[in-house]
Amino acid sequence: MDQVTSQDSEELPRREEPALRLEGLHKVFADNVAVDDVDLVVPQGSFFGLVGPNGAGKTTALSMAVGLLRPDKGRSEVFGVDVWSDPVQAKSLMGVLPDGLAMPERLTGRELLTFIGQLRGIADDVVAQRTQELLNVMELNDAERTLVVDYSTGMRKKIGLATALLHGPRLLVLDEPFEAVDPVSAAALKAILVRFVASGGSVVLSSHVMALVEQLCDTVAVMAKGKVVAAGPLDEVRGDRTLEETFVRLVDVEAGNREGLSWLAS
Repeated sequence: MDQVTSQDSEELPRREEPALRLEGLHKVFADNVAVDDVDLVVPQGSFFGLVGPNGAGKTTALSMAVGLLRPDKGRSEVFGVDVWSDPVQAKSLMGVLPDGLAMPERLTGRELLTFIGQLRGIADDVVAQRTQELLNVMELNDAERTLVVDYSTGMRKKIGLATALLHGPRLLVLDEPFEAVDPVSAAALKAILVRFVASGGSVVLSSHVMALVEQLCDTVAVMAKGKVVAAGPLDEVRGDRTLEETFVRLVDVEAGNREGLSWLAS
């Protein structure tokens, strides 16, 4: 086995630290409290699902967690590294796929990955090797000459995930990565993420699709109205119900008025 140098040791995450720790994250937009003093711990090696209804604060919380949006108060740590006081080190440890990711669209997938690798200061030969492997795994080789602007939704999600994986992160933070993705592309993305966790990585996945979270995640947190209302191992959070049933009970979502609309049953 290769010896780990002292420099490598300093860069490795401390084993006792969680992959992600949020403490007192708070964000207000005008009169709306979007995220209300959120505390959350994502264990190393976990596949962590963050669920909640639209407007629950999931995207805002994750944006603050990864350094895309400055919190009004609170802190975020990745493997013990503070995201806001040491952003370069923290961001080297994580890959991020935001919802609605904007990318340079007049590049091919290979050109985009090469460009991202250069921005991160990765050696050219390493970038070339990783780019080819990622294009293979994402099944994007057939689109070698296709510009990102002409990618389908599924292809865009896959190339976005490829950019998040390129530098070899230990944590992936993914906001709605399966939204509007066809079943074939979704299956490929799931396989990649499962393999990433099996190899020792950690994943935070935001979604409002309960069945998807139950299929993939071992740990889950439920957000509602800017607060975390439940968090822990999946089986403990859902109890003897399905996750969807537990979710509805926790966020106090009503089925709605079943009366009316009689004109639809003519």
